[in-house]
Amino acid sequence: MTNNHLMPPGTPSEPKFWLDTPHHRNWLMEQALRQLEFFSTSCRQGPGFHILDHDGTPLPGQLQELHTTTRLVHSFALGHLSGFQGAERIIDHGMAYLNSHHRDRAHGGYLWALDGDQIKDDRKLAYGHVFVLLASASAKLAGHPEADRLMADVRAVLDRHFWDDDAGLFCDEWNRDWTPFSTYRGMNANMHGVEALLTAYEATGDEIYLNRAGRILAFFISKIAPEENWRLPEHYTSDWQVDRGYAGDPMFRPAGTTPGHSFELGRLQLQHWDLSGRPDSDAPETARRLIEQALGDAWLPGGGFAYTLDFTGQVDNVSRFWWPVTEAIGAVAALIALDRSPADETWYRKLWNYANDTHVDHIHGGWFPAVDETGQVVTSIFEGKPDIYHSLQACLFPMSGRLSRMMSL
Repeated sequence: MTNNHLMPPGTPSEPKFWLDTPHHRNWLMEQALRQLEFFSTSCRQGPGFHILDHDGTPLPGQLQELHTTTRLVHSFALGHLSGFQGAERIIDHGMAYLNSHHRDRAHGGYLWALDGDQIKDDRKLAYGHVFVLLASASAKLAGHPEADRLMADVRAVLDRHFWDDDAGLFCDEWNRDWTPFSTYRGMNANMHGVEALLTAYEATGDEIYLNRAGRILAFFISKIAPEENWRLPEHYTSDWQVDRGYAGDPMFRPAGTTPGHSFELGRLQLQHWDLSGRPDSDAPETARRLIEQALGDAWLPGGGFAYTLDFTGQVDNVSRFWWPVTEAIGAVAALIALDRSPADETWYRKLWNYANDTHVDHIHGGWFPAVDETGQVVTSIFEGKPDIYHSLQACLFPMSGRLSRMMSL
């Protein structure tokens, strides 16, 4: 069912591309502002943030994970750049908490999880550290006075402990004292590493960030994707061979391939190509191959994307989560920004109509994180609304009409 709020009801001659219409862009901004309003209540009276229930009520408990803190800083930096009043309070709160609680004064780096003032999980994860880089770069673009200090600190940690210059990739995890934790290597941390590196480049102009992002993209999109029929395995051995038998945490390290990550990497490939001056290369073509393969493989009857696929593209985990939909919106919008294709517009409308009818909470704000095959909200997988990060970007990034995201907001 198409929701008429996406375009004016009764429009006699509908525009060819929604993103060319003031009405749709205004609708996107309204949706972004509603999300920022909803998550503005996340701040605790003391350090840290609440996890919010579906109606915005703070959930009990004080568990705080590094990616939650950093994503709130990043998201409200986007809000600040978009003119949201009050974004600075969330940025300040998150930056202070990163320094007072997540930062490990004994061994350096940033702790993964805290429970109040107690350390809950002291691992040092590349996934968390690249989000610290993203938060610091976004905060710098938003003009925060502590952004440079945080960026310098996390860059030194990434350089010393996580960046493998021979491979041109990030390794994954250490114990708190930087003794080895495992030999696992993964795509997820590297994909978000690209996101952070490109934002850091936009914030500083330092070519090392752009070059490192390009090396990561070259490995996954130029090397691995063609070998795997344009699907991207998630897990690798210490020498960066595909680990087809790996099956870790079913939520954060699921077996097989994750099509939502193909949307993200495809969009990031276009962003890197744009920031590099749009050189004569196959980057637009390979980005499209990756995005279109995931669209075709993972879209389910009745709508939504399968969470995971096996290595042949068959559905493995049928769960319909919000974040692959948001990332598909961003990826398709980037394709439209590059080339006005009617087929891309068909997908863009399909994605937004589905999201608006199922995931968007039109009563309280924010997005429901999981729905079933009928579009009904599922509450057994996630506690409350996990974060604003994915769904906010789905609203803000398409409005820029550009491939280089942060500087064009």
